[in-house]
Amino acid sequence: MPSTVIRSIDYRGDGRLEVLFTTGRLYRYEQVPLDVAEAFRTARIKGRHFNVHIRGRYPFTEQEA
Repeated sequence: MPSTVIRSIDYRGDGRLEVLFTTGRLYRYEQVPLDVAEAFRTARIKGRHFNVHIRGRYPFTEQEA
């Protein structure tokens, strides 16, 4: 299902999860386990899932979009 806040999700096998928001801001989260990234990718409500399971739980940096 399309999200109103998250434009795209990209998971790298080394634990890096990149989240592009509809605002154009891109964040890279580190040390994200595969099962967490997969649950996020398949979540019905991605914004809520992100807020509960990812935001504030993993180190991140803002990237150039």
